[in-house]
Amino acid sequence: MRDIRVAVAQFENRDNDRQHNLGRIEYLTRQAVEQGAEIVSFHEACIPGYTWIQPLTKSQLLDISEPVPSGPSVRRLIEIASQFDVVVMAGLIERDADNLIYNCYVTVGPDGYITKFRKLHPFVNPHLTAGDQFNVIDLLGCKIGFLICYDNNLPENVRITSMLGAEIIFMPHVTCCLPSAMPGRGTVDRELWENRHRDPDQLRQEFQGPKGRGWLMRWLPTRAYENGVYAVFSNPIGWDHENVKPGLAMILDPFGEILTESDKLEDDVVVGLLTSGKIEQSSGRRYLRARRPELYGKLVEPQESETSPGWSMEHEKQP
Repeated sequence: MRDIRVAVAQFENRDNDRQHNLGRIEYLTRQAVEQGAEIVSFHEACIPGYTWIQPLTKSQLLDISEPVPSGPSVRRLIEIASQFDVVVMAGLIERDADNLIYNCYVTVGPDGYITKFRKLHPFVNPHLTAGDQFNVIDLLGCKIGFLICYDNNLPENVRITSMLGAEIIFMPHVTCCLPSAMPGRGTVDRELWENRHRDPDQLRQEFQGPKGRGWLMRWLPTRAYENGVYAVFSNPIGWDHENVKPGLAMILDPFGEILTESDKLEDDVVVGLLTSGKIEQSSGRRYLRARRPELYGKLVEPQESETSPGWSMEHEKQP
């Protein structure tokens, strides 16, 4: 790995408003490049919006999905990447030639499409198909991996991505401030978001507490630390269909320390310098070498897998 400047963004996407969301991607990409970023990353399904797709039928979901890489959103991302001479990563809903639908994260550069990753653990809509492979690529002199939201909750996914050589893992999310049985967690009142300019302190306390950053700090630094990787966390901010999201865009280093983060109550982008030396110095890299796979047979025994977020989704409420 070489030293590289990476940007991670947060913005308030609009449901089913691709042009607006792409406009925000362009604006924040410009800001990131002005700060020296070589890669700019955005959140899960940020182009169409995400949470609002819960009740959609397959036909409705197909209407908002796109082929990758030939669809209009990927073409627009390439235009943005070319305009600013930078790599851009963003999320959308993909459909393939068989009309299978995926939660997809695409990477493009000034010269065109680079790669995509399909979420391994989709759940928000029953018509989404699970991805079936990890993806680690060589990009700008670094080994780059991808995992989308819930994928990162399973230590196995981050571990395998690291074992495949990833030095930096991009982790686009739509998370936090959701119903939960955990103490202190739950949703944030929309009125606090709408009143954020007059009373920012109350909203910031909600975002920084157990509903938002406090919950992330239970597990996200661990994923970086235990594998010796940089973790690039993106997340929307503001009103998202029926919940407020806290943003909290951040980059964590291989020691599990926060390299850079946003605490702004608005669209924002932060840039961090990711350096090569920390990876080999990290405990996580030692742990990877200390593994004893002959003892781990239980991990790969077949099972009936179920991805559940722990809160009730709209399609589950329908008769």
